[in-house]
Amino acid sequence: MLNIKLVFKMFWRELRAQKKRMFLTILGIVWGTMSITMLLAFGDGLRNQLDINQKGMGEGIMIVWGGQTSIPYKGLPRGRPIRFEKDVVQFLKERIPEIEMIGGEYTRWGQSVANKNKMFNRMVNGVYPDYEIMRNMIPEMGGRFINQLDMDLKRRVVFLGNELADDLFGANIPREEIVGQTIEINGMKFTVIGVLKKKMQMGMYSGPDWNRAVIPATTFHGIYGHRYFHNLVVKPRDLNKTEFVEKRIVEELSGKYKFDPDDESTIGVWNFIENVKTFNNVMLGMQIFFGLIGGLTLLVAGVGVANIMYVAVKERTTEIGIKMALGAKRFQVMAQFMLEALLIAFIGGALGILFSVIITKTLGAIDVNNEALLWLGKPNISTTIAIITASILGIIGLVSGFFPSRKAASVNPVESLRYE
Repeated sequence: MLNIKLVFKMFWRELRAQKKRMFLTILGIVWGTMSITMLLAFGDGLRNQLDINQKGMGEGIMIVWGGQTSIPYKGLPRGRPIRFEKDVVQFLKERIPEIEMIGGEYTRWGQSVANKNKMFNRMVNGVYPDYEIMRNMIPEMGGRFINQLDMDLKRRVVFLGNELADDLFGANIPREEIVGQTIEINGMKFTVIGVLKKKMQMGMYSGPDWNRAVIPATTFHGIYGHRYFHNLVVKPRDLNKTEFVEKRIVEELSGKYKFDPDDESTIGVWNFIENVKTFNNVMLGMQIFFGLIGGLTLLVAGVGVANIMYVAVKERTTEIGIKMALGAKRFQVMAQFMLEALLIAFIGGALGILFSVIITKTLGAIDVNNEALLWLGKPNISTTIAIITASILGIIGLVSGFFPSRKAASVNPVESLRYE
């Protein structure tokens, strides 16, 4: 049987005898471990932050625009505009059960939004209550989004983007004090019912949400008289059927507005769900790339472990010969050197992970106000990263110890006793 206590004693003796060499080897393992751990941690932090940023525009949605026909269809000329009227929402909801939520969106740019002596030209949207969930328009505490009663009564209420609220009332005013205040949109009085909770928004159309004023669609239609929606927002029930839903939308609209369903210029669809899938694949590739770079750095440190084990075999040739002459088995000799290599990898790896955790916790505790740094996110050492790092360390330790230990086990006892 292998004497574990003896292995530790031999390792300690070797450590004391080769302090400088051992220190540099363990330092290499520490550096390699930190490289792979930190690269994966920053990659994971970036992926998490970009995922949050992507959800800023909404999760699991599609944006649909009308275009114009580019080919004649059933006697109708090309160049006809495709515009969505108010009834299109109910039309699609009834014919496509795979749609969970759908809403039209009115848009008007360059509208005067004022509070006392402060006036700004901003975009005003007319939307439906489902817009809150579909477009992630979450209000700050004390406020709310547009509801069905606002729609039915055509109330003059407004939901403000957080930066627009700062411009109108000042950044230091508590949000709950803004709710209930009156502002003017094109000279008409509106009551503020909520302020957008600050969010990161990577995807957008018609500008960022934090700079717009949102009012009920019925109120918008009554004031501006817009006949057509600017776009539709659609949320499928099953995210795995987004392509099917997109195809069905085009088919149904082609029947309603009489255009060729193969005419790609008639309907524009921003399938945000498919974009997210592509993004996730790209981020996975980046993390694999980061892991490979860190792994190569750790591999170099593993070569150092193998070198020091070869030196140990050379210096202990006589000792190995005596053990084998007294009946030590081949696997016992190999196990001793492999365990010593694993101990070196374990010590260096443990220190590397410890330092990495300290660094990530320190960076995570820093309150970053820089907008660019906020988009990068904070490094995160997840369970997956810890398992990957530990697995790579174990493999490198075993490989680093295997070849030197095989050489040690192949020593001829008679020849080794004459070795000097």
